[in-house]
Amino acid sequence: MSESSAVPAVPPAQRPLMPLWAAVLTAAVAAVLMDLSYPEAAVWILAFPAVGLLLLALIGRRAGGALLVGAVYGVVFFALLVSWTSRYLGPVPWAALSVVEGGLTALALIPLTLAYRWVPRAFPSPVAKVVLLPSIVAALWVGRELFVGSWPYGGFPWARLGMTQAQSPLAPVTSWLGISGLSFVMVFFVAVVIEVVRTRRRPGPATLALPAALVLVLGFTPLFPTTGTGSLRIAAVQGNGPSGYFDERESFSLVDAQATATEPLFGEDVDLLVWPEGSLDYDPFQTDALARRMTFVSSRVGAPLLANAATERDGRYYNTSMLWTESGGAEQTHDKRHPVPFGEYVPDRAFFNALAPDLIGLIQREYTPGTNSSVIEVDGVQVGLAICFDVIYDDVVDQGVRDGAGVLVFQTNNADFRGTDENLQQLAFARMRAIETGRSVVNISTVGTSQIIRADGTTVSSLDADEAGAMLENVEIRSGLTAGVVLGPWIQQLLLWGGLGALLVGWWRARRR
Repeated sequence: MSESSAVPAVPPAQRPLMPLWAAVLTAAVAAVLMDLSYPEAAVWILAFPAVGLLLLALIGRRAGGALLVGAVYGVVFFALLVSWTSRYLGPVPWAALSVVEGGLTALALIPLTLAYRWVPRAFPSPVAKVVLLPSIVAALWVGRELFVGSWPYGGFPWARLGMTQAQSPLAPVTSWLGISGLSFVMVFFVAVVIEVVRTRRRPGPATLALPAALVLVLGFTPLFPTTGTGSLRIAAVQGNGPSGYFDERESFSLVDAQATATEPLFGEDVDLLVWPEGSLDYDPFQTDALARRMTFVSSRVGAPLLANAATERDGRYYNTSMLWTESGGAEQTHDKRHPVPFGEYVPDRAFFNALAPDLIGLIQREYTPGTNSSVIEVDGVQVGLAICFDVIYDDVVDQGVRDGAGVLVFQTNNADFRGTDENLQQLAFARMRAIETGRSVVNISTVGTSQIIRADGTTVSSLDADEAGAMLENVEIRSGLTAGVVLGPWIQQLLLWGGLGALLVGWWRARRR
């Protein structure tokens, strides 16, 4: 073959940095480190080397190799992160969730490795390699999070990178850029460092200026300012009743456990009494005996009771929170916006029932997604609500704050995951929501851990897991929208479509060059 017709070799900068077997092992190590950055370990700084190792394993790979590397990372990571799903139902749901989410992660990581192949060819300047390439890689990372978090069946946005930083100095960034914005900045920083290290020349001051500036942004960004407008005296009760799916219980055992734990609050000055998700045994709108118990508790405390139960309306079931008043009854209700697939309903039931009839048969009710407001009014104060896993979906929390919520209340039932990391992970997400929105958060669980959290993420009051108890605090009300709430959805769309668009431009220019 003549020199003029020879196929040009792949430039060294775009060859894999390690053989495939080493990349697979590196991806597995990255998955372990990423899991350790989430609660219970919550070693937040490990998220950075986890991202770095994964990117190093992807650089220079073709699509098939990237798919394998991504699959190892995704399956190992999700298997560790959501191991709590096997607590009661066994290994099948855990393995299925890990494989599905890991497979989707693998598919969505392929664009990152393509960016490392195409962008340096399309834009060979040093500035493009240190600035443009990392920004595209970081945008594609956020796009991957949005994809996995929204599809299929509404997605599972449990594993967003920004959520690892709930107790780190980086958390205030979310009040400016949102959760996805923090994910972008973190990946951008790691990708910039990788490119600076990969340069064969000794980096000069100009080259080092960008990562240094990113360190300052990440570590020293203040909270976006919001305004305190008063307080609401909120009592939150953790009954520690038999609220698990397979717990043995007698009639009215849930409401009795909650009522017993509420008794120390009788005679106290309370504006709002909050019980967790799953705090009622039956539908109070159809069970007079339960309604009378709720009215009694509300009267003795002297405040409306925010409780939760499965309700039925027009032949449909809802996961409903209701504000029960001393006069009996509730005019303000909120239905869970995102029922959990395979937990609260079964999509494509006939198909999945053929695969696992015993497991699918356990889920008898088909909960309907709520469409009503996530805000209730208590003494002129707007209170934003999110039920259980709704806390991980941006639309529910953001809409509540946009509709005027001055404080947020998250009700959850973690009884099926006793003794696992699930509650601590969800609590970390609630803490991050407080910081992102600039709102105090009351996070109340049936079995713990429950906390009242300030708008800066610090803890006001806490109840340990597996213990009954009550919290009573003057919870600060705040007004004003943070930049993270206002700009967050726009930043997500910009990163999603901007990253994909830049990748396509890189592919087109690389082919032309």
